[in-house]
Amino acid sequence: VQLQASGGGLVQAGGSLRLSCTASGSSVSLNIMGWYRQAPGSRREKVALINSGGTTNYADSLKGRFTISRDNAKNTINLQMNSLKSEDTAIYYCYAAPPDWSTEYWGQGTLVTVSS
Repeated sequence: VQLQASGGGLVQAGGSLRLSCTASGSSVSLNIMGWYRQAPGSRREKVALINSGGTTNYADSLKGRFTISRDNAKNTINLQMNSLKSEDTAIYYCYAAPPDWSTEYWGQGTLVTVSS
């Protein structure tokens, strides 16, 4: 399974960005897809997850500003990020796992930089 992320970049505080991630390369059912992020000097942390049924799970601190969505037919997820803050600056990693959580897949990461 390959996860290809796109959409990162530089944005001013208060602005918006939309990240996308497309899974390819395997017929393995990817029940869970989502995003994690890692800021410089910090641990990787969950941003948002979504299952194939559309159930979402967000980091508490990001609820209301970030929205994850999914297109199962295209094996694609999107992360709409609004009202961005400097502390949102990080590398954002696409993530996927099959229904039994037997393995994990990670994308290469896309950098989001929020200038204050």
